[in-house]
Amino acid sequence: MAFVPIVSGLLLSSVAVATAHRRDNVSQVPDTYPDFATCSSIPSFFSCENTTEITNTCCSPTPGGLVLQTQFWSTYTGLEDEGQLLPRSSWTIHGLWPDNCDGTYESYCDLTRQYDPNPSPSTLDDGTEVPAYDGPGVDTFVKDFGRDDLLTYMNAYWINQGGSNAEFWAHEFGKHATCTSTFDLACYGDSYQEHEDVINFFDAVIRAFKQYPTYDILASNGIVPSNTTAYSLDQIHAALKSQTGALPYVGCSQNGTQLSEIWYYSHVYGSEQYGTYKPLDTTYNSTCTTNGSVWYYERTPTSEREVRLGYL
Repeated sequence: MAFVPIVSGLLLSSVAVATAHRRDNVSQVPDTYPDFATCSSIPSFFSCENTTEITNTCCSPTPGGLVLQTQFWSTYTGLEDEGQLLPRSSWTIHGLWPDNCDGTYESYCDLTRQYDPNPSPSTLDDGTEVPAYDGPGVDTFVKDFGRDDLLTYMNAYWINQGGSNAEFWAHEFGKHATCTSTFDLACYGDSYQEHEDVINFFDAVIRAFKQYPTYDILASNGIVPSNTTAYSLDQIHAALKSQTGALPYVGCSQNGTQLSEIWYYSHVYGSEQYGTYKPLDTTYNSTCTTNGSVWYYERTPTSEREVRLGYL
């Protein structure tokens, strides 16, 4: 934090005015809460574990109740010259995915809320084409809500590779959030403000990400990025399971030798926004080699920066 010496009463007055102005702006940041009032009057349960029909899909993600919090380990971004860097001593966010209870999944479930400029897939299984979005970026939605705090965190920890961060965020919302029932527009009631659901989703993604500090878990077990020391998949599995109680999916590139991603599986009690996540074992087998070395490579020094943001 930089300290500016006060050299005159005029400067003091200016500081006071600026502080008051900031407080006024903070007080005007709109809420982005869905309307879950009716959920408190019906039984709650973990998603995919209900024994009766779900009548209010705002109260539990339905049918996408197998929730995956997914993370990347990348060693560069490809946009370093533009200041798009990775956070030191942290994995980065991939997304928050609503798989169906049987492990299948849907994509781009509401094309009226499709903000992805490069949809993938561009054609759904039923032949429906997903139109490319060409409007303002989702980062402008965040700015319009006065959520500089949220935007700062996303730009620090939710990093794209080879493309802008905002394009990545738009992809995750369009492909996944629109298939999560607790983010449906109907859940926001008559007071809904345009793009409120987008902001609410981004907050939920960060909340879920912070439940799984992958870098810290691995480092506390002696597993740190290295270009000279490799690890076994069993070592990585044991470290992660010791702190989460379940076995996540561990993904590797380069023919199964380079650690690149992790997916944490859960059922959620209540909504995806605010509910409690119960860890589950992965439904996918790891793509990492089981009888050889797994490399957890160091990042290119010029591809990362120090960020320690106490958000949420």
